[in-house]
Amino acid sequence: MNERITAAHWINGRPVPVAGPVLDVVNPATGEVVASVPWGTAADVDAAVAAASAALPGWAATPPEKRAAVLRRVAAGLRERGAEIAATITAEMGAPITLARTAQATLPVLATEAAIAAAEDFPWTEEVANSLVVREPIGVVGAITPWNFPLQQLVTKVVPALLAGNTVVLKPSEIAPLTARIFAETTADAGLPAGVLNVVHGTGPVVGEAITTHPGIDMVSFTGSTAAGRRVTVAASETVKRVALELGGKAAHIILPDADLEEAVLRGLAYAWTNAGQACGAWSRMLVPEELHDRVVEILREAAAGYTVGDPTDPGTAIGPVATEAQRRRVDAYIQRGIADGATLVVGGPGRPDGLDTGAYVQPTIFARVDPDSVIAQEEIFGPVLMVIPYTDEDHAVEIANGTVYGLNAAVAGSPDRATAVARRLRVGQVAVNAAQLNFRAPFGGYKQSGNGRELGREGLAEFLETKAIDR
Repeated sequence: MNERITAAHWINGRPVPVAGPVLDVVNPATGEVVASVPWGTAADVDAAVAAASAALPGWAATPPEKRAAVLRRVAAGLRERGAEIAATITAEMGAPITLARTAQATLPVLATEAAIAAAEDFPWTEEVANSLVVREPIGVVGAITPWNFPLQQLVTKVVPALLAGNTVVLKPSEIAPLTARIFAETTADAGLPAGVLNVVHGTGPVVGEAITTHPGIDMVSFTGSTAAGRRVTVAASETVKRVALELGGKAAHIILPDADLEEAVLRGLAYAWTNAGQACGAWSRMLVPEELHDRVVEILREAAAGYTVGDPTDPGTAIGPVATEAQRRRVDAYIQRGIADGATLVVGGPGRPDGLDTGAYVQPTIFARVDPDSVIAQEEIFGPVLMVIPYTDEDHAVEIANGTVYGLNAAVAGSPDRATAVARRLRVGQVAVNAAQLNFRAPFGGYKQSGNGRELGREGLAEFLETKAIDR
């Protein structure tokens, strides 16, 4: 990533450069501009929707197995370009290169392959008494994706939408837009017909709004903040289009008294700080029995010393910068608020890490004895900040875990039967028991203000389909 890249829109199967203003893509570790993308307009969205609408009849009529074959070639192409994808994501949003290689570039391939498997097993038609129930593409889908896992979030929307026979207009985040270019090129190489996938760069208030309100778009799938999700819902209501939202989270990690304490604490810290805590599913609240609180804090203090913060291109770096300078200031303000509200600072704190005077770096931080009703325990910080919250008994732990406006995901550590019983009581869309491996065939999505609808698995495919009953 030594050369500055100018990425164009991708409309009707080819790059479409435009004259006019551009949006700079800034490396958060260095502050250097590494690329630019067009500052898209509503007219660019119109062109993309026209291309998607024209391509829809042919792609929708393509048999599911042939659509799957194209996406299988896409998965192979993404795997071949894995090193390029990893380096690109490190440059555009600061993910440490080791994480970029093992997760940011790898998980999208696995998610694509899992979506293909779900499509192969999907009941596209079925007999129900005297009716033939048919599942058909919803039409033109608008996908709006975030910057924290740029390719992964793109894939979880675009791939099932395409497998279902829809065409797509995609707006990637202007902060991390470059993997969308790689994905579009890969789909063209795989034989995806022109117009089936279109990419329009730009800002949320302009391009995102144009997609959300466009009468030619039948569905919007959005991942981002809860506040932005509310705006998408309101704007989309004017045309009564379907909306699927994957929004914020404030995951609780409940460590039960019979858990393997050290293993659970170490795993919990890793899941809180991975990707510099910039994950909607980060385990940011560690709930521990009161009698084990001080022991947990000591384990965390010792483990935190092993996390190297620094240059994300260094394979030894565990935590890189957050994605932007604005995000750094936001996270820093939350850390200051935690101190002001009386939480016990264990490690980290406000300000930059020692020796990192430039770049969007924050100190990875742990707070102990956090009030579950405090600001830092209730609001999504989206940075490497872990809150340790003591509880008195199991009912109290469940009450704390459910006590936010969010309901995206959670985790429970303990004996399998007991942990599963607790998991059933949590008002969230996904629970990891003893750090179980993420299953891309299972649905993912939120309760409450974490959104609606589901991604991944059969349910994620069904989101992009209409259901028709033909009575005979």
